Amino acid sequence: MTKNILILAGGISKERLISLDTGFQVAKELKKNGYKVKISEPDVNLSKNIKIFKPSIIFNALHGQFGEDGYIQTILERFKIPYTHSGVIASSLAMNKIISKKIFTKNKINTPKYIHHSYKKNYFELIKDIEKKLKFPVVVKPINEGSSVNVFICTKKNISKILNSMKIYKEILIEEFIGGREIQVAIMGSTKLGAIELIPKRKFYDYKAKYSKNAKTEHIIPVDLPKNKLNEAMDLSLKAHKIIGCKGVTRSDFKFYRNKFYLLEINTQPGMTKLSLVPEIAKYKGISFIKLIEWILKDATTEK
Repeated sequence: MTKNILILAGGISKERLISLDTGFQVAKELKKNGYKVKISEPDVNLSKNIKIFKPSIIFNALHGQFGEDGYIQTILERFKIPYTHSGVIASSLAMNKIISKKIFTKNKINTPKYIHHSYKKNYFELIKDIEKKLKFPVVVKPINEGSSVNVFICTKKNISKILNSMKIYKEILIEEFIGGREIQVAIMGSTKLGAIELIPKRKFYDYKAKYSKNAKTEHIIPVDLPKNKLNEAMDLSLKAHKIIGCKGVTRSDFKFYRNKFYLLEINTQPGMTKLSLVPEIAKYKGISFIKLIEWILKDATTEK
C-alpha cells in the first residue's frame, strides 16, 4: 500500500464544512498510521499540488456539487492517478435525484412518487400538480445537493416556501412524504456491509439532524427488523449500487413504511466524520476506521 496520499477536501459546495471535516479526520487517521498526507482544495493550485506532491492515490473527500457529481472526477481522470469512490458517470447519475429515481423505477426499486418542478411552472400549476399526483404534505429537495441541504417538508399552508426555493434552484424535486423509519445501508464494493436506523428528534433527518451535535439523533445498531426484511434492504442497496455503476463505499437511504422499503437516494461519497454512519456501521462489523480507509484506498481506480 502506498504511503503518499493526496486528500481533496473543502470545495465550493454548501457541504464545504462537512468535506473539510471528512478530509481532516481521514488525514489524521492516515498520519497516525505512517502515511504521508497532503490536503488540497480542488482549486487552481490542484495541478501544482499534484505535480509537487506526486501522490500515488487521491482520496476524494469532497461532498456536494462539483465534488460528487462527476465534475471533479472528470478533472481527476486527466491526471491518470487512481482516485477513490465512484467515477464520472456513476457520480453524475447518483447525484441527480431525477435521473437516479428513473433508474430505480426502471429496475423495480421502490422509490417515493415525485414531480420534477422547474421555474417555468407558475404557482397555480404547482398546486394543481401536487394535489393531482402527490397530495400534501410533500418533501421538497434540490435535484443535486447532498446532506439534505435545503430539504424541507411542505404543506399547502406554506407552499410559498417552494417558490422561495425556486429562487435558489431552477429545478427541484417535489416528492411524496413517506412516514415510517429511517434505515440506512452501507455497501463496500460487492459486500453488504450493514445497516443502521436513525431516530431524529426533529421532524425528519435533515441537515441539522445529521450534523448538529445538539440534534440528538439516536443511532440504532443492530436494526430491529426481521432477518428477511433486513436482507431485503441489503439486497436493494447492492442492486442500486450496481445499476448506477458505483464503486468503493456507498450508503443508500431508505424509509421503511407499512412493511415496504422506499429508496430515497444513494450516496457515492458518504461522510467520514465523527458523526458519519458508514464508519459506525463498519466499526460494528469489526472494521476499524483505518482499515475502512485503507480498503477505500486499495479500491481506488481511474475509469480509463
